[in-house]
Amino acid sequence: MRSATVLALALLLAPSHGDARPPPPAEAPTEGTTEASTSSGIVTLRTPGPEAILLRAGVFTMGSTASEIVLSRGLCALEPMGRECPEELFSDEYPPHQVRISDLWIDRTEVTVEQYRRCVAAGLCLEPPYSAGARRFDRPELPVVMVSWYDASSYCAWAGGRLPTEAEWERAAKGTAGTGRRYPWGSVYNATISNHGKIGWEDFDATDGFLELSPVGSFPDGRTPDGIDDLAGNVEEWVADYYAPKYPEASQLNPRGPANGEERVLRGGNYLYGRPFLRTSARRHDLPSMRRPWRGFRCVRDP
Repeated sequence: MRSATVLALALLLAPSHGDARPPPPAEAPTEGTTEASTSSGIVTLRTPGPEAILLRAGVFTMGSTASEIVLSRGLCALEPMGRECPEELFSDEYPPHQVRISDLWIDRTEVTVEQYRRCVAAGLCLEPPYSAGARRFDRPELPVVMVSWYDASSYCAWAGGRLPTEAEWERAAKGTAGTGRRYPWGSVYNATISNHGKIGWEDFDATDGFLELSPVGSFPDGRTPDGIDDLAGNVEEWVADYYAPKYPEASQLNPRGPANGEERVLRGGNYLYGRPFLRTSARRHDLPSMRRPWRGFRCVRDP
């Protein structure tokens, strides 16, 4: 952010006005390749895990309590800007409420350029506009970006699935009752295990090893305990729901969000966002037609 504090926060945070495979088997196979751990200067080789993760049914608390919102404001003061964020930036995370989610398969990583291009080749997905000054993002191992909500929805349908609901996405990132993780990996922020930005005069932060996009699965230490990659940072992710600035108070079973609206919800933060906006409860929203270089998606499938 490159101007006065309040204006910079507003510019950063305000909304702007797959491969063809069957649903995963009961036990999704693991791949044989390896990847590097990013927790230290020592390179550790490990298997990346299955292509999709089966999340078992469970109950969790969706949204944030008043004390969590106060804490989130304080997290802003730990960023280079050193100022608390206004409360309204987090007010749409209220009220907290109990949600039960049924079993579902969720992609371990964000959909890659390579996967998305197969849908383009099949004639069912639109080519991302990389030629309009974004060719650096046109690499097979990167998450596909510059895609609208409609593009993301079309791909997931072609790949035999759908976009996750907002509740399903938060359950995947936060865990079930008894865990309630603040970040996908746990409750303590760690700057080395996600592709993030910062709240300062300059949004970009290369201290995590990447100035912009990173290949999917580059931060295995930032995985959820279930084994899901990149639910914080790298790209923010389209989800199925229309946006509403307030949650219902009642407990819900597999909620689908509002029946209509103008904007769709985004989850997970991106390579420009600092720690408060990488939390599992953090929400953003935008018009479904908008395309951004820090925005992608992943898919889910019903068992």
